[in-house]
Amino acid sequence: MATRAASKAGTWYEEDPEKLNLQLKGYLKAVPSSVDGVPVPIPGARIVIAPHAGYDYSGKCAAWAYKTLDLSKARCVFILGPTHTYGFSGCAATTFGKYATPFGDLTIDRETVQKLKEAIDVEEVEIEDMRKKNEEGEHSLEMHMPYLYLRCQETFDSPDQFPNIVPLLIGSTDGGDEKAIGRALLPYIMDEANAFIISSDFCHWGDRNFSYSVYSPTGSLSDLVKLRHWQPKPWGLPIHETIRAVDEAAMDAVKSGNHAAFLDSLQQTRNTVCGRHPIGVMMAALELLSEEPEYEGKGRFNIIQYQRSTLVDEPDDFSVSYVSAYAVV
Repeated sequence: MATRAASKAGTWYEEDPEKLNLQLKGYLKAVPSSVDGVPVPIPGARIVIAPHAGYDYSGKCAAWAYKTLDLSKARCVFILGPTHTYGFSGCAATTFGKYATPFGDLTIDRETVQKLKEAIDVEEVEIEDMRKKNEEGEHSLEMHMPYLYLRCQETFDSPDQFPNIVPLLIGSTDGGDEKAIGRALLPYIMDEANAFIISSDFCHWGDRNFSYSVYSPTGSLSDLVKLRHWQPKPWGLPIHETIRAVDEAAMDAVKSGNHAAFLDSLQQTRNTVCGRHPIGVMMAALELLSEEPEYEGKGRFNIIQYQRSTLVDEPDDFSVSYVSAYAVV
């Protein structure tokens, strides 16, 4: 089957494998050798949330998620990302056979893709094949492939031992759809041979860039107003403190393990978390997992890194927020 080209190589990240290797290994080396008091990779940390912007912006943050990711038993890695190139309901599965990276190709588990499509269809959620042209332009999946390849190189002796991958785009979903897709994924989460990467940036702030420019002079979520790019600098707390507040509300909801709390947080602040649906799917699945006695106390996300592309002070500025997290299952 066809190989999905590394279409963002040379623009969003280095195309030269030696330069890319040097950059990503530098980011990984900067992460401490232990996180939350546990040496990395963290045993059982088979699920991570990581950003998907250009590596110059989010690569340092993403390194934290990838440094904790436990691939030691992985035979398959699921990558769940949002769609930026076209809209659809439910979710969409890849039709490619491989994903190219500057380091080498990652092979798609076509058998698992088909089984997952059937399981999601049983849940009466729409699942379609990704449009090839749109998938080739979609960065939310691609930006994870070089990091994943590098971590596989660190974990396994040779590429023929690397786990296969299952790329999945999550489109327009409500809470019920996210729970249904989560149910379909639950058996795979319970199998220690599977790992999961949830692709998401957090707040996209900017009046002209993202049509999201909330502000609170007190840093409270109860008095948010919309700033316009032509307004003067506000008199209260810096704008970036409001951005932190709306992101922290979302991050607290993610850490809670409560799917409904996450949806409620986004409804309250309208935070532009672009991977809110992939996160929602995984939170719904992990909430179901927590009902199983053997998984009591597991499956909660730990937020380990929060960064922003810039600290906004002026209404005509913009920024994107990045988060790394892991969950032990």
